[in-house]
Amino acid sequence: MKECVAMLLAGGQGSRLYALTRNLAKPAVPFGGKYRIIDFPLSNCVNSGIDTVGILTQYQPLVLNDYIGNGQPWDLDRLYGGVHVLPPYQKATHSDWYKGTANAIYQNMNFIERYDPEYVLILSGDHIYKMDYAKMLAFHKQKKADCTIAVIEVPAADTHRFGIMSTDKNSRITKFEEKPKKADSRLASMGVYIFSWAKLRSYLEKDEADKASSNDFGKDVIPRMLAQKQKAYAYPFEGYWKDVGTIDSLWEANMDLLNPREPLDVWDPSWKIYSRTSGRPPHFVGAHAKVENSVVTEGCVVEGELESAVLFAGSTVGLNAVVRDSILMPGAVVEDGAQVSYAIIAEDAVVKKGAVVGTRPEYMDDVSKWGVTVVAEGVTIGAGAKVPPKAMVEADVKGADEG
Repeated sequence: MKECVAMLLAGGQGSRLYALTRNLAKPAVPFGGKYRIIDFPLSNCVNSGIDTVGILTQYQPLVLNDYIGNGQPWDLDRLYGGVHVLPPYQKATHSDWYKGTANAIYQNMNFIERYDPEYVLILSGDHIYKMDYAKMLAFHKQKKADCTIAVIEVPAADTHRFGIMSTDKNSRITKFEEKPKKADSRLASMGVYIFSWAKLRSYLEKDEADKASSNDFGKDVIPRMLAQKQKAYAYPFEGYWKDVGTIDSLWEANMDLLNPREPLDVWDPSWKIYSRTSGRPPHFVGAHAKVENSVVTEGCVVEGELESAVLFAGSTVGLNAVVRDSILMPGAVVEDGAQVSYAIIAEDAVVKKGAVVGTRPEYMDDVSKWGVTVVAEGVTIGAGAKVPPKAMVEADVKGADEG
């Protein structure tokens, strides 16, 4: 028996990440020069003492499955418990894709039952944060709750993007609205739930029997529990948390690593973020290089200029090249004299000599047309080519002399 089992929802398509998720699931997208997004909830589980994790995959799972492996990098290679990848599977009567977040858990109730837990922790695989789930579980027990939802205060202008809760003076949830047009509160759901398993099992069965349900926690299960006066509480969280489901938010979260005002400290030895990374030689910074406020990971070669840049393992910046306010994912190459500004260059993409990718917003006549530029995995930007801001490049771009 396990006191608490974690179920990590990692099957989303990540359509708002466009070119970055055309060949991999959103939780497998690289982050911060060393990690993938899924490293954060997995590391939170290990650091919180939760050693049984089911990872529910669906869209483009190959890279994610290989990355997780047997769970050893996160100390989740256990004989009893550990990490398990749980794709949709064929049953005796029919085969179903996961229809929603609640249905994904419903389809894996047999996995949960194997461990006979008292509590189930539900997590999203596309958030960047460090959180002690043990403290949240203690809160859940202290309140004798049926459901506890982790919440964070967001600006009033952003409430339409989240599930928003109102609470009484004891933190009991009195109202829950999924992405309201006008909100009564600024308490947003972080997509982190703890349920008492017996109660959750009952509501998953009710939800599956309801043919009108969209089988979603925020839209269906939690509102039903509140309507039936179940004990649901909001657990306040005050640390760093970001949903990196869009190009802008992914770029911002990487840039936050460089901002001392943001409490996203991946170097904290007391709460280590574990990852599976291949061994590489030390990074090299050339004699004429200039590096300011940047993250440079193992195996990188930097001969040019970096300013507020995040470089993943094995990326290269050539002589007299300039990379500003940008992210180079593993194996990306920026050749001599090229310029990259406010951009994300995906894995193994090449920006050839003298090319210009993206621009700074202050250089735009019409700032409304500005945005982060994205070059997809394996794409080559030809020598001397110019790629405008906000472009989403998924095919090779010819050089200036190639017509």
